[in-house]
Amino acid sequence: MSVPYAKLPGWADYGLIPIINLLVAFLVAGVVVLLVGENPLSAAVILIDGAFGSGQNIAYTLYYATNFIFTGLAVAVAFHAGLFNIGGEGQAYIAGLGVALVCLTFDSVLPWWLTFPLAIAASAAVGALWALIPAYLQAKRGSHIVITTIMFNFIAASAMVYLLVDVLKPAGSMAPQTRDFFDGAQLPKMGWLLESLGLAVRSAPLNISFLLALLMAFAVWVLIWRTKLGYEMRTFGFSPKAARYAGVSESRIIIIAMMISGGLAGMMALNPIMGDQHRVALDFVAGAGFVGIAVALMGRSHPAGIVPAAILFGVLYQGGAELAFEMPNISRDMIVIIQGLVILFAGALEHMFRAPIQAVFASFSPRSVGVAAPKGEGA
Repeated sequence: MSVPYAKLPGWADYGLIPIINLLVAFLVAGVVVLLVGENPLSAAVILIDGAFGSGQNIAYTLYYATNFIFTGLAVAVAFHAGLFNIGGEGQAYIAGLGVALVCLTFDSVLPWWLTFPLAIAASAAVGALWALIPAYLQAKRGSHIVITTIMFNFIAASAMVYLLVDVLKPAGSMAPQTRDFFDGAQLPKMGWLLESLGLAVRSAPLNISFLLALLMAFAVWVLIWRTKLGYEMRTFGFSPKAARYAGVSESRIIIIAMMISGGLAGMMALNPIMGDQHRVALDFVAGAGFVGIAVALMGRSHPAGIVPAAILFGVLYQGGAELAFEMPNISRDMIVIIQGLVILFAGALEHMFRAPIQAVFASFSPRSVGVAAPKGEGA
């Protein structure tokens, strides 16, 4: 007897299915590790120890996770409006220009706690304006948002190369980067937090932009699920025809959602620029915009899922570096393969296990999934 379609409870939809997908991804990754002649269990221990085995490792893991929280939230906001913003990489990259202008202007005259809010506003504004152009082209000219945002990634990269080589580079310097920022544009580290727990952090780059990322996660939750604008965005993303029938402006939703998405991606630039490098250098984004797509998919576009998904990818980045060092047969390319498997099962094969899980829930607890129990069964 076939089981009718059932909607899963929220905890299963946002928690159980991603966990199952993740476990399968790591099982397949274990097979790959076995094929190259290494012990998968030993590799897993090294990976976890490399990510959480010391205060410094934890700090690096959270530092990488900070980047992915920003870019994951950026992708999620666009997802809820039915848009696929694949341009987070370029939006974060070009937002470095806004951070640079603020820091180079005020780092010698203002303390960091005054420079930081200005840099937040500048990074968000530049990222939002960079996303505005593809948004306008889709809303007013019918251009596909995926194509235009991909193109704008390359434009942003080329523009930043020109600016860093010919405009922002100090006179007499050969390196394509700005001068080092003074103390007024350097964010305080958060090592004290881990050191208060008895963990040694040393020179790890974890800084207060991690707290900003968590704040933005809460702000996105409020926006999407507790405001009229968020309701309109979700309605438009679920059914554009229904949204138009209800009087929601398609152009307005596309432009606003993309600008918010671009602003969130832009704020990612604060972490490496002000928190670690203290300068703007080439390729400081380092692929975080694309990882944000996987983070949003794995986190089911919900901030409560995006934060742990970002930490997971932080584990893969930090622990993967330790794994490549400890096990020579597992190169950095192998770590990329493991990341790709996580993306594959969390994204492309997201619904692989949904049907059997729905069948189990509908069979054992029909009411938990909104299916009426057959007549004759206990109430």
